[in-house]
Amino acid sequence: MMKKVKTLKKSIGKKREAIIELLVEMNKIVEVPSYIESDPVQFLHWYTNKQDRLIAGFFAAIMAWGRRDIAIAKVSDLLERMGNKPAYFMGNYHDMDASVFHDFKHRTFKPEDVHVLCECFFRILQQYGDIEVFWAHVYKIAKQQKRPLLGIFHEQFFSIYPEALTRSKKHVANPEKGSSAKRLWLYLRWTVRQNSVVDLGIMDFMSPAELQIPLDVHVARWARAFGLLTRLQNDVHAVAELTNTIKKYHPADPAVFDYGLFGIGVLKKDIAPELLVNAWALENN
Repeated sequence: MMKKVKTLKKSIGKKREAIIELLVEMNKIVEVPSYIESDPVQFLHWYTNKQDRLIAGFFAAIMAWGRRDIAIAKVSDLLERMGNKPAYFMGNYHDMDASVFHDFKHRTFKPEDVHVLCECFFRILQQYGDIEVFWAHVYKIAKQQKRPLLGIFHEQFFSIYPEALTRSKKHVANPEKGSSAKRLWLYLRWTVRQNSVVDLGIMDFMSPAELQIPLDVHVARWARAFGLLTRLQNDVHAVAELTNTIKKYHPADPAVFDYGLFGIGVLKKDIAPELLVNAWALENN
């Protein structure tokens, strides 16, 4: 009996290694300069100023819903309304400036939601001077209180503007309420990961090893198909499970596999049937 168990574990181990090798190869195909022009990450590359990049990237990430071409068009429109100078616009924001958003809409985003986010950034820049200094403040509290980083971010981000509408707060995910916080982890991947031609790595308040996978339906589907994820809900617990599984093979940079898992679906990569642990996960693919 023990011999059968050992043989089974060895077989699973070899399959897992083959899957990881496949993802590494997919990363090399997807994480290339040409990826930038088709993804919302492009808005960070528009600028050279760090604060411009961090603010533009934040809006690009939280508005990254649905079709990428539509999201890109909407973010472009929003930045144009800011004069394509997001840091200057936020640093000098006033209630009267909200009029430039009067007819802006993207999915559930309304002008009043953009106004709230601008007010928050205005106060953050007034109080901290640098978006990363604010993130470092959030990170310190999270460590002290042993709470999720993004839960503290949500709390601190809106506490700086008590007048924030409840509906507007829903646009910034909170993993302490179960959310996978996909868009915020995407933002942190863009801004924290180092040595990438796509991700800029312009903040170092935390290590890339602490990043978690930005879990969307496509990444989750392939992760389940490969047996890297067992949880069926795409929530905060699924993010933790998938990230911890990947960390066993790539502890210094787990978020890099977001490219491979995402790319397999987008590029419609043919996968050897023997690598599929749970083929049922792809039934709706």
